[in-house]
Amino acid sequence: MLRTIGLMSGTSLDGVDAAYVETDGERIGRFGPTLTIPYPPALRRDLRALLDAAPGLHAEGRLAEDPGLLDCARRLTERHAEAVERLGMRADLIGFHGQTILHRPATRPGERGHTWQIGDPALLARRTGVEVVHDFRSADVAAGGQGAPLVPVFHRVLAESLPKPVAILNLGGVGNVTWIGPDGELIAFDTGPANGPLDDWARRSLGQDYDRDGLLALSGQADGAVLARLMAHPYLAAPPPKSLDRLDFDAALRESGAGALSPADGAATLAAFCAVCVGAAARHFPDPPLQWLVAGGGRRNPALMKALAGMLGAPVRPVEVVGWDGDALEAQAFGVLAARVARDLPLTFPGTTGAPRPLTGGRRVPALA
Repeated sequence: MLRTIGLMSGTSLDGVDAAYVETDGERIGRFGPTLTIPYPPALRRDLRALLDAAPGLHAEGRLAEDPGLLDCARRLTERHAEAVERLGMRADLIGFHGQTILHRPATRPGERGHTWQIGDPALLARRTGVEVVHDFRSADVAAGGQGAPLVPVFHRVLAESLPKPVAILNLGGVGNVTWIGPDGELIAFDTGPANGPLDDWARRSLGQDYDRDGLLALSGQADGAVLARLMAHPYLAAPPPKSLDRLDFDAALRESGAGALSPADGAATLAAFCAVCVGAAARHFPDPPLQWLVAGGGRRNPALMKALAGMLGAPVRPVEVVGWDGDALEAQAFGVLAARVARDLPLTFPGTTGAPRPLTGGRRVPALA
């Protein structure tokens, strides 16, 4: 077993999660300590601005050299190094996802896709003295895959003893789901917006980073007309494999009329939209899951969980009911994925990203003094 530390900074832009895992990439020896370090408000603000600027910078060929990007990458990496140091565990490998700022996979044959995660793996290796595994998505995108989601192979390891079919739903800034069949078959894809629009709405409406305890959404009523306009987005009807950039629905949200709603009704509508997206996703499964296990920050939002329970026709429960850590799950996944890279095991599959075959990926930076 390899001693790994997985690091994850997701589309919610709220901070870095770190988790210690002993694994060979196919089995879990043991889980160790976990922690979350929130980003300072200035870094979170600058990352959000970088998301807005990234499409234009990429189109102009200036993304890699942008001073703001380089500064954000350094500050973000320093927070990741701090997380490793504070975790206090000796490790053989660090799985470093970085922060996605642009995700544009190919949508038709012959098109070249792009995915961009910022971070400085060499700086992280120097700061920690541990080999760093990074760039998990590029090989899949170069082969015509979506480059996302990456965690389904980890979900399959975790769910080995659970009754199946089972669906594992992660509600970060964007939602993604893994369906695992009775024989371990995997179907996985992004469902649609999740916490991202809700968090943005809470910042505009309440001046806080998210809708704490779903109180704002629970006090409002979803607007059916706005919801219908949002549900007309072509992504929701498209079959998997498919994946999203955090901002892919921004134009639809602006044009839907949601901005004219009261703070409470807007939050309720966005929560309902997240749930309806998941319901639409379920139509792509070969068989309905026996239960839905929910990870990510969305599982702590009673408005989201209530909407999902009313939509899915099967038990919807946080992953803690089966003994998993819903705050650390994705960080743990990147510890396992780092071990898979070290052992040259595949990360992505036709059923998860649309890869043409099971594909390896990732790059390694040796421990640097």
